[in-house]
Amino acid sequence: MDSEVKRTEISTLGEFGLIDKLTKGKPLVQASSLTGIGDDAAVINHAGEPTVISTDILIEGIHFDLMYMPLKHLGYKAVAVNLSDIYAMNATPTQITVSIAFSNRFPIEAIEEIYEGIYSACKNYNVDLIGGDTSSSNKGLIISVTAIGTAKAGKLCYRNGAKPGDLICISGNLGAAYLGLQLLEREKQLFLENQNVQPDLEDQVYVVGRQLKPEPRFDIIETFEKAGLVPSAMIDISDGLVSEIFHICRQSGTGAYIEESGVPIHPDAEMLALRFNLDPITCALYGGEDYELLFTVDPKDLDKVKYIPDVYIAGEITEASDGIKLHTKGGNIHDLKDKGFNHFSA
Repeated sequence: MDSEVKRTEISTLGEFGLIDKLTKGKPLVQASSLTGIGDDAAVINHAGEPTVISTDILIEGIHFDLMYMPLKHLGYKAVAVNLSDIYAMNATPTQITVSIAFSNRFPIEAIEEIYEGIYSACKNYNVDLIGGDTSSSNKGLIISVTAIGTAKAGKLCYRNGAKPGDLICISGNLGAAYLGLQLLEREKQLFLENQNVQPDLEDQVYVVGRQLKPEPRFDIIETFEKAGLVPSAMIDISDGLVSEIFHICRQSGTGAYIEESGVPIHPDAEMLALRFNLDPITCALYGGEDYELLFTVDPKDLDKVKYIPDVYIAGEITEASDGIKLHTKGGNIHDLKDKGFNHFSA
């Protein structure tokens, strides 16, 4: 049986032929999407509601490694991390644009795989792909996604609204994505040393999934709406919990303390951290790529927040003079240092 994978050179289609192939038969689902792919610009109408826009870029060798990142997962993740930014504003994403640059080592089938992941994320989160750009690259694969969303008047959340006394809340759990990355990197090194070695990932599905295919927390935003809750400040956790609480405190002019006992860690992540001789709480505080939500709420809203599933109260906003500290399970207090992920450290 012939198992050879079909390979079609992109040059046989050209830029616009490729765009047509990737987008043909994909209808727009949002009433606000007036014009999509095929014109010089997309046209959207949000009927007077605030429009929220965010852009992220993913670069091969910096943000992902194709030795262990499946192309479909890459397309999905590129969309998911952008939608997470929109949800962090307490807004609802409605459209995205995607720009992609790639070298001639990628056949059409590879680009189609990426777009399968992109369209899968669009379907899951009910957004339209309405435009973008394609280009050649001699530096590997580059994907840039711009997400557009809307928010109801008075419901937008910024980073600068936290006040002393506000409760610090975290959705989901932290550290698993970082540990998934450490595991994938270890397996990559073992493979490079001996290509007969097969990856050993079967018992680590959760942590690997958190790294390769994150899911933004639209469910938390929906719960806020049902509960009539508007956080005083909010941010998504992409560069690590400590980095994000520093962002909120700097922009709000406050300090904060985090209770170690309040930081949620998945059992699989905790076990893997110990296996790698890493401190689980350090992974949770500084790991990043969790794409959970960090938000603050007025104490009067305690009854609204404490019953939200998968949300944990992890500390309190304080006066700026108090600094940003960790209260450990052992009763000690440590100053936290801002050392989240640095995109330009490579």
